[in-house]
Amino acid sequence: MFKALEVFTVVVVGLMVGVEFTVAFVVNRILGALPEDSHQLGRAHGGRMLGALMPFWYFTSLGLSALWAIAGWHRSGAGLVVTAAGLLALSVAMSVLLLVPINNRGKTWTPENRPADWKEQSARWDRYHYARVAVLVAAFALLATALA
Repeated sequence: MFKALEVFTVVVVGLMVGVEFTVAFVVNRILGALPEDSHQLGRAHGGRMLGALMPFWYFTSLGLSALWAIAGWHRSGAGLVVTAAGLLALSVAMSVLLLVPINNRGKTWTPENRPADWKEQSARWDRYHYARVAVLVAAFALLATALA
């Protein structure tokens, strides 16, 4: 049963990292190559869609990692799992404090009501997101190493 928890956690976290990596390095670049209105509308739609899904994924990943850390406290690799859970907690804090406020504004924007600095706000979100992706990749790598 413990091995199933380990594998399931690594899969859930790995898929989340893949989605966030793809947003950072593929989707946003595709949107950025579109005409300005389409770019902004695409980001707004993505913000609504992923903004509804990702909180559940983040908290599930954190919860599974914490459960693994508690259940496997006496096993080898426990320090890696605790550190990974700490990084996932950091990613949640980064999301709530830095990214969600920008996302909540951006998901309501249209070409008619967007602020003059929408590109700057989007670029700030992207910078924070790159940092969050780095934290997530590190957490995933630690979990994968603990599983091995």
